[in-house]
Formats: sequence, C-alpha cells, structure tokens
Amino acid sequence: MKKINLAVILVLLCINFNDAQSLLNLNYKHGTLPTNLKPTDVTSAYTTWKTKFTESCGDDRIRVKFDNPAQTVSEGIGYGMLIAAYAGDQTLLDGLWKYYINFLNGNGVMNWKINGCSSVDGQNGATDAELDAAIALMVAERRWGNTGTINYGTAATNLIDIIKTHEVESGTNVLKPGDAWGGSQTTNISYYSPGYYRAYGSYTNDSNWAAIASKSYEIINLNQSVNNAVHNLVSDWCNANGGFSSEVGWAKNQGKTYSYDAARTPWRIAVDYLWYGNNAALTYSNKSIDFINDKGGLDNIYAGYNLDGTQLGDVNYKDITFTGAYAVAAMASTDQNFVNSAYSQVVNMTTNAYFGSTLRVLYLLAMSGNFYNPEDLSVLGTSNFNVNQQNNPFYPNPARREIKMTFETPQDNQVKIYNINGKLVSKYEYNIKSSTLDIENLSRGLYFISINNIKYKLIKQ
Repeated sequence: MKKINLAVILVLLCINFNDAQSLLNLNYKHGTLPTNLKPTDVTSAYTTWKTKFTESCGDDRIRVKFDNPAQTVSEGIGYGMLIAAYAGDQTLLDGLWKYYINFLNGNGVMNWKINGCSSVDGQNGATDAELDAAIALMVAERRWGNTGTINYGTAATNLIDIIKTHEVESGTNVLKPGDAWGGSQTTNISYYSPGYYRAYGSYTNDSNWAAIASKSYEIINLNQSVNNAVHNLVSDWCNANGGFSSEVGWAKNQGKTYSYDAARTPWRIAVDYLWYGNNAALTYSNKSIDFINDKGGLDNIYAGYNLDGTQLGDVNYKDITFTGAYAVAAMASTDQNFVNSAYSQVVNMTTNAYFGSTLRVLYLLAMSGNFYNPEDLSVLGTSNFNVNQQNNPFYPNPARREIKMTFETPQDNQVKIYNINGKLVSKYEYNIKSSTLDIENLSRGLYFISINNIKYKLIKQ
C-alpha cells in the first residue's frame, strides 16, 4: 500500500490547477494509486464538464445544468462544489455556493430543484447535496482561508450543524434522505459518506459523527443480509432494518435494485478507506472488487442489477456512473495492474449525460489523488510566512534534483529551506552572484525557501 506524503498533497494549495504537475504522485494514507496517470486526464475532463454544464446566473452566482438543462438540482451544486474545491477553482466554488444559499428553505438547506436561475420547482433538501457541499467548504477553507468574501470555515461549520440537526434522525443516527422526510422508515445508502462524517467530527470536535458512520455500516450490512445480496450490492432505497422501504413507490423498481442511486455507494465507501483505512470500508470495497472479478472485469459492468447479481432485464448498456464507482473501490486492491486498468477504464469511458459526466470528474479526482481529506491539511502552519509568489530568483520550480539561483550581489547571500511546518531543514551561505543548489535528498512536497530573508514557495518533485 502507498502511504501519504502530506507535503505532496499540500502542493495543491500552492499552484494552479492547470499546472499539470499538481496532479501527479499524490498519495492517500491508504490504498493504491494508479501509476499510469497522465496530467491531462483530469484537466481535460474538468474543462469539458465545466464548459458543458455550468452557467452564470448573474450576481456572481453559478449553477450546474441538470438533465433538463433549464433546471438545476442541489445534488449537482454539491457535486460541482466538490469539483471546484478540489480543482482549485475558487471563482466557480464561490459562484456555486452563492447559488446554493440563494435558494434556501426554512431549515437552511437548498431546495432540491430550481428552475434555471430563478424559482423553486422542488421544495426542501436532498441530503447528499449538503454532505458534499460541507466537505467542499472545508477544502476551500484549507486552500484559500477565510479572508475573502466567503468565510468558508463558518459556512462549513454551520452547514455541518444543519445536517446533524435536520438530516440525521434524532436518537437513531440514521441519515435521512432529506431535511423534511425519511429516517428509519426510508434511507438512501448511496448518500452514506462515513469518511466525510469522520472529517466532520474532527473539524467540529463532535464525536457523535463516529456513531453516525457506524450506523451507516450497520444498515449496509443489514440491507445485504436481509435481501441475500451478493458481493457489494445494496438497494437504492431501504429502511433502517435493511428491508425495502414502502415509501418510495415512485423510484425505479420501487427502490429494490442496485440502480442509479446505489451505484454511487462503492465510491463513497472507498473514500472512507482511502482517508481513514476503516476496516468496514475495506471489507465493502473488497466486496466491490469481488463483484468486478465475478463479472469478468470492469468492462463487463452494466448499468443495474438485482441484488442476486443478475443484470436488470431492461439494462443492456454500460454507464460510467456504475463503472467509475467500482474503479474507485478498486483502489483498495494491492494489485497495481488491476488498479491501472480500472483507471484507464474511467479515462476512456465518456458520456454527454449530466450525471455520468459529473461523477466521472469526481471519480478521476479520487483516482488521481486529488480527492484528499481536508482534515489532513490542518497541519498547515505557515501563515506567518510572507511568501513572495512573483519574480522567483531560482528555477526550475517544481524541481527534482537542483535549482539554479541568482543573487543581486555576490556577497553575504543567505539561503534557508523550511518544511511545510515551518521547521528549518537546511541553510547555506554564498559569496557569489549565482549558484546551483542540490535538492535531490529532499522528500517530495512543498517547501519554503528564504533567499536573503525573502520567502518563496518551492515544490520538490
């Protein structure tokens, strides 16, 4: 298993998303990253998605276009905020959040369906949107701080509190599908994001989020046991005892099959393993891998199954929504060739549909090491560094083996290198006009280099 290099992850904080170097060789605490990553894989998917599915609404608001392009759903805003935060697109993130808060209900969550930029078409919230938006705000705070027009930290803390108050059933820790309905009688497993919950708990110092995470796995296991499900398969909808819900007759197959809701589950659960190495997440991810193998590989995954593993009768096509989620789960494997193959499948499998296109970007972010735990960035302790980001007197940057420096004078030139925690790593003195500094022995990641008391960011590859 590859281990995390926190400083490498922090590179994302410091260079533009369009700099392809920022997307390479970033490791999670757990799991296996593909080794066949290409810089353009994620940037291309991101640019295509942004061009096709985002639209300005004026007043700095931005929306994500739904299947019906004249409408927007809160789920899409949550997904879009995740993409924007991890892509480093602050303008998009801010615009999506301003759109979200423009259509709040009385509980403080976005009404789930909106007509374009103007009016509510579907009232009350959908919990997955809030879950994703909260993580995006946490990432935004780590990347950009709270000095701009949006205080991301306050927004994240408030939203997490709203989720716990209105979208987690009181007394049971069951995640509700919305703020105005559901709970023990109806819940949606594909919304379950136990990795998020652990991050919320750390962020807000609230230990109850661990219990909410545990309840999620309890319901997943009950759903599989009660319905004799094979491998990782779960139903789109269920009750807290694992049985089918009687309240979702409108859902595809009454919510009893593994379809477009449940399809996201391998991705959401895999995140808990990548971030925290949770054993229950690993067990579920291994079940997902077993399903892939049982079907003869990712190329044989179709867009819907009965819980006994048979293909739905009305489904004879494949969809990145399903395939990509399984590909992220494949990162729990130690088989590098298997992980590489899964990544290639996601890169090569495109769609013009809102749902699949949006999830494909999220899957690629996850598989490229760009869906990191925002709480892993809490060690950033360099706010006291006044960093000059222009006119660097050294090159290249990023660098692998050495940097070439030019000084204003040939005397008394002092160079100091600090790690991401502000600890002095090395220091040098030069009495020449220019010099080459060997950095090959530095670990990969972000450093701060002080040249005659002016500090710059240095990225060691």
